[in-house]
Parts: sequence; C-alpha cells; structure tokens
Amino acid sequence: MTREMPAGLNEFLENAGWGAAQIEPLAGDASFRRYFRIRRDGQKAMLMDAPPPHEDPRPFIHVGKWLAEHGLRAPKIYAEDAQSGLVLIEDFGNDRMRDWLDDHPAEEQRAYADAIDALVQLHQSPPGPFDPYSLETYLREVSLFSDWFCPAAGLQVDSMGFLAAWREALGPLLMRQQPGVTVLRDYHAENIMLLSPAGEYRGEQGLIDFQDALVGHRAYDLVSLLQDARREVSEELEGKMLEHYRSGIDCDTEFEGDYARLGAQRNAKIVGIFTRLSQRDGKPHYLSMIPRVWAAMERDLAHPVLAPVARWFDANIPDEVRAAKGGAFQ
Repeated sequence: MTREMPAGLNEFLENAGWGAAQIEPLAGDASFRRYFRIRRDGQKAMLMDAPPPHEDPRPFIHVGKWLAEHGLRAPKIYAEDAQSGLVLIEDFGNDRMRDWLDDHPAEEQRAYADAIDALVQLHQSPPGPFDPYSLETYLREVSLFSDWFCPAAGLQVDSMGFLAAWREALGPLLMRQQPGVTVLRDYHAENIMLLSPAGEYRGEQGLIDFQDALVGHRAYDLVSLLQDARREVSEELEGKMLEHYRSGIDCDTEFEGDYARLGAQRNAKIVGIFTRLSQRDGKPHYLSMIPRVWAAMERDLAHPVLAPVARWFDANIPDEVRAAKGGAFQ
C-alpha cells in the first residue's frame, strides 16, 4: 500500500495539520486523478492526488474558490500544493446523487429539482473568469465521434463534411452565449453529492468535478444533467425539469433549439469518449452506456435546427448501426 501513496503525502499532511492520519484509498474515475479519505481524531477530509504532468489541480482550485464565492456548494479547500498535485478538501461523504436515488427512487423529482435550482443560482451569477466555450472547442469535442467511434465501428465517413454540418448547426447559438454563464461541463448525477447528515437528505447538494469549467450557453449543463450518460432520466422527468428551470430563468424562443443543439453535440462527444476509453484505455465497460447516449442523441437530431447534422448521419451512419444505438461493435 505504501508504494501506491502519492509522493510527499506524509509531509503534505503534516504541514496541513493532519499528520498521522488514517488514509483510505477510494475508487477512481476515468482520469489519472486519485482520491483518498483522510481521518484523524474524529474528523475527515478528502485528498485529491492530481499528479503532474497528467493532471493539474490548479483549475479545480481556481473554479472551486470562484463557485464558493458565489454561493455554490463546492468543497472547502483546506490545503493545497499544486506543484505536487495534492489538494486537501472537504469530504462530502458517500451519497452520490446517482447511487442514492437507486435506493430512494421516490425522491428523484425532488433531487433533480434541487439540482436545477443550483443551476438557476449559477446562471444568475456573473460568468466566471474562465475561457469561452468557443466554436473551435465544440468542434474539437464532437470530432471524437468521427475520430474514435466511426473507425471502431468499421465505418469510413466524410469527416470534413461532419465538421461542416456542425459548424452550420452550432453557429447560430454562439451569439446567444454572450456574455454567457459558467458551464461546469460535467454536471450530472455522479458529480452531485447529497449532503445528508445521518442519512437524511435535506436538500443540500455539493458539486465536484468542475475543473474544466468554461463560459458558454446556459443549456449545456441542463443537457448534461437531464440527458445523463450514466443514469436513466425519463423524457417525462426531463420535460418537467426543463419547465422547472424556465420558472426560475427567462428563456428566449430559441432555447429549445439550442438545448437540442448542445444535446446532440455533447452526446456525440460522449459516444466518442466512451469508445476511446474502451479502445485506447482498456475500459470496455463504458461501451454499455453508449446505447443510452445514442438514443438521446437521436432525439436531439430530430429537431429541425440539427438538419445539417441529421443529413450527415443519414448519409454516413448505416441504419443497422443506428438501430443498435451504437451498441458494442467488437
């Protein structure tokens, strides 16, 4: 176990006032980051190990502090050493929204409404000091579909036409993300912690995994939450939560179309990412989530504003692949 500990950990904890603490490794995610639960004298904290050069904890620290300053529930930062990649933060416990709802399905609408309320609060704040979600970024992300999924599925496709279709479809929304809102980019039920003293959920939610925040369109994090790759969200609940959002934020007449644009963009990107995680990183379990993502992408593509992209899919993706919802291709 000692060999698996981050370099310099004992000195870091000693300097942070947590020397001689118990250290418990936790399950990781799809990145190089690792997490450890730290316990000492009845107190607990969470250690993030984001080792350079693969990871850089400074964006997490930067975004987390900004969120806290604007009333959002990001973890408190107790100590940091960005050069070594170590950050000691508040421990939000074990109740991820996804897992907790598996055991408490009757609370689904309440938990999602609280998550929407957090987005309303975020979107009523001024946009953060983060880079813009540019058209180039959207296109780079969506290229993951043509770069990874299509070759893995044995498809030779018109990659240049793919990007041209997305330029045409996404171009109109760029003016509507000015001045924009802070976009967390991975806001879904696995990245929302339910802060539940004694196991009783009281409506308080904590945010994690927000280090890639940009300034962009308010629909993006809604799509991330309501077209979740990792948890089934019914179309009925999706519709109710969109109405709940609209009750707190005035939305223009183009909002529905922009939601579909960003839904299709994000879902195509995720299909590519999950394929890459399987093909390159040896994590085939991500393939099982592609059909859910694909189904949501097809619903988004049915919106008239996605006509250029829908035509590309008609011309390049065979009916049998679409009927299988991009299912396992090995």
